Formats: sequence, structure tokens, C-alpha cells
Amino acid sequence: MSEAVMVDGEPEAAHGEESEAPRAGGRVQSVIAGAIPVLLGAVAAWLSFGLNIGSLTEPGPGLWPLIVAGLLVASGIGIIAVTARTRRDTEAFTRGTVAVLAAAGGLAVYASLYEIVGFEVPTVLLLFAWLRLLSRESWLMSAILAVAVTAVAYALFIIGLNVPLPHLIAF
Repeated sequence: MSEAVMVDGEPEAAHGEESEAPRAGGRVQSVIAGAIPVLLGAVAAWLSFGLNIGSLTEPGPGLWPLIVAGLLVASGIGIIAVTARTRRDTEAFTRGTVAVLAAAGGLAVYASLYEIVGFEVPTVLLLFAWLRLLSRESWLMSAILAVAVTAVAYALFIIGLNVPLPHLIAF
């Protein structure tokens, strides 16, 4: 028999805050959760070879992406090898999983537009989408925050630190 969690001297369920245990995901979802970083890491490793790897003493721009991609692949293999084989308490994919995938998809679109359109427009659009759709902020608050955060990032990186980011607005 399990003990009831007490809140203000009464069982928690009396306050209407009954907690539900997450649905079990099982082995298949563990394998999928491990396969995703393996695939992403493999694609990132393949793309990093196009950036000139260089050597450890004279690293090229592709060396760190290759190292990170290798760690991503190793993590995914670890998830598949250990978690999928030994753990039975993985959680099922939920609506939150879809939100994470949507955020990652938005980041992929951002990365593809960044070089073409510049820094400002994709940044405002990504922040607006994340604030409105993921955080459920109001339309007005999402718009204000997206523009304000982009302006601060612009001022900090482009004006203040003189980072050579592709941008449309020139001061």
C-alpha cells in the first residue's frame, strides 16, 4: 500500500491535484529516441567534412562540428544499447514530444534562411513562433518580445562585438 502525499495536512488528491503516472513508452520508443541523435549526428558528420577538418594542431572549421557529431552518435548508440535493452520505465511520446520536434524543425528552417535572408528576419520569425506556439504567449507579447530580443542580439553581436553576421539592417 502506498502512502498518500500530504498537502496542508490533507491527502494531495483532496486538493484536486491527482497526479497521473506517465504512460510507458517501451522498447520501440527507446530505440527511436536513440536513432534520432544517431541520424542527426551522422548527417552533421557528413556535412562537417565539407568544411575542411584540418588537424588537431591546425584545426579547420569542420573539426568541432565533427567532434560534436561523433558525441551525438555515441550518445544515440548508448541510448539504444543500454536504455532500450535494460530499462522498462521509458515514457511514451506525448504532445510535448511534438512540440520539441516542431521547435527543432523551426531551428532547421532558421538555419537554412539565416545565410540567405540575414540575421534579423529569421530570428524575429523563430522567436515569434516559439513564443506564440510553444509558450502560448499572446500575439502582442510574442511580437514585442521577438522584436525586442532580436534588437538586443543585433546590438550586442553586430554593433557591440562586431561579429560578422549576415544582416539586412546597417547602422
